[in-house]
Amino acid sequence: MSPREDEGQSRPGVSRRGVLGGGVAVAVAAPLLTTVADASGAVDVEPAAPVTVRVEVNGRAHTLEVDPRVTLLDALRERMGLTGTKKGCDRGQCGACTVHVDGRRVLSCLTLAATTNGREVTTIEGLARGDRLHPMQQAFIERDGLQCGFCTPGQIMSAVGMVQEGHADSDAEIRERMSGNLCRCSCYPRIVDAVRDAQKVMR
Repeated sequence: MSPREDEGQSRPGVSRRGVLGGGVAVAVAAPLLTTVADASGAVDVEPAAPVTVRVEVNGRAHTLEVDPRVTLLDALRERMGLTGTKKGCDRGQCGACTVHVDGRRVLSCLTLAATTNGREVTTIEGLARGDRLHPMQQAFIERDGLQCGFCTPGQIMSAVGMVQEGHADSDAEIRERMSGNLCRCSCYPRIVDAVRDAQKVMR
């Protein structure tokens, strides 16, 4: 046995083998401990007491009993049957769920239904007046500002809100103010054309 090996064996303290063995044990046990903790935590969660929400949606009064954690998007789609508002990313990143609350555009997937109590909500279904389309809806059709159509309700609602806010004076401004609404089909140039046409009628 070499002096170096003999020195390593006789040196007191923690050996390399012991450290590695202990590290492996911790690495194996950690996921198990985390799982147990998560599972026990989930069991302890109690359902929240429902809240009453009185909201006007597209001119009609609605009274709902909802869990305070329910989003406006889910309340619209699942409780009121207004499926024109789309669930895209469900994380506030795509804009497909855009609606108006008191005239201002919001992402309904990030808005709690409980916060709309006593307020007015407008969805894509509420833009037209009977058989007469809103100017923005008409412009999207005439300019062919859609392809698959999944993002279109959110695009239109955002565009209407932007024009009402007074922020559609140039193509560059339209692109900037609409940047939160994503189109996987890349119809952006035609969407800009549609917004430009509609804002002339809306103003």
